[in-house]
Amino acid sequence: MSYRYLLVDVADKVATVTINRPDKGNALAPDVLLEITALFSELGAHNEVNVAVLTGGEKYFSAGFDLGEIRRLEKVSNEAYTELFHRAYRSILFCEQPVICAIGGAAIAGGFDLTMMCDIRYASTRAKFGQREIVLSLTPIMDPLWRIIGLGRAKEVALTGRIYNAEEAERMGYVSKVFPEGELLTSVDAIAREMATYDRGCLAETKRLSNQVLNQDLDSAMRMQEWLFRTYIGSEDNHTRIDALQEQLAAARKNRSK
Repeated sequence: MSYRYLLVDVADKVATVTINRPDKGNALAPDVLLEITALFSELGAHNEVNVAVLTGGEKYFSAGFDLGEIRRLEKVSNEAYTELFHRAYRSILFCEQPVICAIGGAAIAGGFDLTMMCDIRYASTRAKFGQREIVLSLTPIMDPLWRIIGLGRAKEVALTGRIYNAEEAERMGYVSKVFPEGELLTSVDAIAREMATYDRGCLAETKRLSNQVLNQDLDSAMRMQEWLFRTYIGSEDNHTRIDALQEQLAAARKNRSK
């Protein structure tokens, strides 16, 4: 497909998806949401893609809702627009491949919600985060936010509408690492490319497991994890990767002994 508001690049089994509406701070107009939904809904069918990266570039992520669009809504006619957001959110959250978010600028309200749907989040020092719905008399998304940072911190984020800088987001565990300005995309690309060398099915099952395990009791979770482990251990790919790792370790030992 061709897209108006998304730039898509596929290389080394990584699909890099860049929101491209810089004149509006990558605000989430209906057409942007439709394109995000279409792309991530179809990504699972692409066997050449093992990992996806969602970004807005080094300068932006997304300023969130297109306020002009929202201002025109009435309570009796808001269902279709609300559904657009949640279809886009679900397409990322339940995308078969792991989705890494690279946040180079402000991720506010709906933009913040998009980052929340990704599996791993990395930020640059210029990134900012804010769940600003409460300021606009809107209810925010609490789940999966509470699963990421805990219920107490999620309540603070949702109820205060505060803007957090990248370092604060890292301290609360919302982002995994903060990179210097201008180094975000190359750093995340390296991480994504290494991940993409792993077994595609194993990546997908691990993502699915992470979404399911919180809803189960401990015994059921342990049994499911045992079953999944058994489906991969002893496979041809498992053997091939063990052989390769052992060769690397043997070469490293040989070099150290010289």
